[in-house]
Amino acid sequence: MTSTELIINRLLNEAHEARQSGMHDVAAQRLAAARAHAPHNAMVLNASGMHVLAAQDFAAAKTYFAAAAAADPMAPALLVNLATACRGLGDDQGERLSLKAALALDRRDFIALLRLAELDERQGFNVEAALNWSGIVQMAASMSQPPPLVVDALQRGTTYLLKHNAELSHRVDEQLGEKLIAMGTAARRVNACIDHSLGRRQIYANNCEGVHFPFLPADEFFDRHHFPWLTELEKHTSAIRREAQALWENRNAAIRPYVQLEPGTPDNKWSALDKSEDWSACFLWEYGERNDEICNQCPETAAAMSAIPHNRIPGKAPTVFFSILKPKSHIPAHTGVTNTRAIIHLPLVIPDGCRFRVGGETREWIEGEAFAFDDTIEHEAWNDSDAHRIVLIFDVWNPHMTMGERELVADFLTLTGERAPS
Repeated sequence: MTSTELIINRLLNEAHEARQSGMHDVAAQRLAAARAHAPHNAMVLNASGMHVLAAQDFAAAKTYFAAAAAADPMAPALLVNLATACRGLGDDQGERLSLKAALALDRRDFIALLRLAELDERQGFNVEAALNWSGIVQMAASMSQPPPLVVDALQRGTTYLLKHNAELSHRVDEQLGEKLIAMGTAARRVNACIDHSLGRRQIYANNCEGVHFPFLPADEFFDRHHFPWLTELEKHTSAIRREAQALWENRNAAIRPYVQLEPGTPDNKWSALDKSEDWSACFLWEYGERNDEICNQCPETAAAMSAIPHNRIPGKAPTVFFSILKPKSHIPAHTGVTNTRAIIHLPLVIPDGCRFRVGGETREWIEGEAFAFDDTIEHEAWNDSDAHRIVLIFDVWNPHMTMGERELVADFLTLTGERAPS
């Protein structure tokens, strides 16, 4: 360290100690002496700026900070200090330019981004403010032990974003609501896009426990036009309902708990339902095998299922069963085995208080109205009523797969599906 550097460091330390002791005149004298020795030193100029800034002499502070930033153009902190002086002067343009320059050097400069978010909010640039507050919230939330300034910024940013999204949501609903309503079910994807952009819903991806077929659309509920035979199936609802109710009322021995964990399975989300009659099933087809005894007792259901274009894979598919959910029961959120299939629900007995969620959309079952969904997207079910809920459930091919793809996947699954005897 040179003798000049030693002198400057001593003068800056003395100035700092004088300021801490309230001797501002002494601090000013030491800073003037430092500037005499090094008039273009960034540290000296910055310390001089901080001294006059504390006295709210924003014009002098701006001059010092501008000179400091010119002396060390790669230091974002000097530009942030310059922005602070500009703010004190009411110079919004100068503040913005300084903050932008600081962020051009370091996009993750928290203070620069915070001051820019505050400036955007103050000037009413709501879109820019929301983007910058969003960055602040993300950065603050990622800190393990944030200091008070960061905690305060996180709270303010979260509050701003909630208010901004609420106002934006109101404006969108007001201006686009009629168009969306007019589109009806055709607006499902537009609604999902809007709701996700406004933070009103999450978009869920496929999570296959088994075979994942790449590049298929990850749609929660399939459009009915993919399944033109649903209308014909629905005509048999009354007959299918009678057969399901007869099985249930007679407590047929084939009705068994749906969840049956292997011995030694660690505790998991299914443990509460393990071997529980809260969620029971009676299978007409299981892993591709027809249960002749139950099909003979349910001839209308068996006939209706025989007309369905099932995904037939030996030892795997189709599966057809009556799903029985007891009152006050809940099936936890989970995902299925493969997205090569679509799951069909035909609601048969639906008391008030039953609902079904797939991804970000929750629906109430309506007796006799079938629907198809992708069970590799997180889904769950509730029966909050005082009566049993019964749904016919079965699987078919994912409609977005071609016939050639279906045949080859069936061959592949058959080749790789041999299992050891239990």
